[in-house]
Amino acid sequence: MSTVDPIRWQDGALQLLDQRLLPHTTTYVRCGSADAVADAIAAMVVRGAPAIGISAAYGMALAAREARLPGTSDAAEWHAALRAPRARLAASRPTAVNLFWALARVDEAVDQVCDQKGDIAAALEALAIQLHREDIAINQRLGDIGARLIEPGSTVYTHCNAGALATGGYGTALGVIRSAWRDGSLRGVYAGETRPWLQGARLTAWELMQEQIPVTLCTEGAAGSVLRDHDVRWVIVGADRVAANGDVANKIGTYNLAVLARHHGLRFMAAVPTSSFDLGIASGAEIPIEQRGAEEITHSQGQAVAPDQCAVTNPAFDVTPAALVDVIVTEYGVIENPTTAAIREHFQRHVH
Repeated sequence: MSTVDPIRWQDGALQLLDQRLLPHTTTYVRCGSADAVADAIAAMVVRGAPAIGISAAYGMALAAREARLPGTSDAAEWHAALRAPRARLAASRPTAVNLFWALARVDEAVDQVCDQKGDIAAALEALAIQLHREDIAINQRLGDIGARLIEPGSTVYTHCNAGALATGGYGTALGVIRSAWRDGSLRGVYAGETRPWLQGARLTAWELMQEQIPVTLCTEGAAGSVLRDHDVRWVIVGADRVAANGDVANKIGTYNLAVLARHHGLRFMAAVPTSSFDLGIASGAEIPIEQRGAEEITHSQGQAVAPDQCAVTNPAFDVTPAALVDVIVTEYGVIENPTTAAIREHFQRHVH
């Protein structure tokens, strides 16, 4: 289990570790409403697809408490009362499919509890707590499965932060790394800085250091040299969404790493819970890619570093084609050389 605790439900409110202030300041933001949760997701107080989904579930529990419909068991009335906060949460980070998965679970719970004439607010709070606990258990299983692929004495490279901070409390890519370290297979980790928010520098390096796992930080421009010169065996990343054919959407820069890994004969792993798959889209071409504000790359700590009125493109994610992905690891097993058929078979066998 990780020592990092990014999401807390305390005294009827959601407490989110403010990841914008790490590694130098550790403080929690209290969210007492669905709007506050949506604002926290959009502002990247909390980030990472699983963590976003869990936070959204807690946000809907808060919305149900605010709705004040204790005398009705009518599902249509409840859906109407929850429509606005649901829409706000859905718009907060559009690429992370776990967000929509969690909201769909909430929709199903509303229908079921109304049929049973139960307490919606209590039921959605219980659901959010359940999803939080399930995520930790799922990622522990995923981490253990992925760790079996790591050869003894390996060094690996990771990008962005797919650790406890991005999930309920264990991690996907860092879950694999954490489990491999526990098993004695891992020699060390290279972490790319991950521009423009520096999640690799601020979050991944900090998180691995909390666990006493040897980590070396490098600039993104150094990735090719690191993969060539430092006996790296694997590139291991998480994902915000995986299409039905195995195309992987992850933090911008992941595609570059997959190309570099293939060129250097290294293996590329996406560590992804099944909740991050979107089997309703055929390929990564259909994944919406969030464009963030220009000032994230034209400014540093409020100071301009680019010319005034410089044109900017700032996609938060890119799509790595399935052909460049050697394995996708889920909580159920390993999908080698992912294809539409292989992913369909994996889900038919394991996910009901």
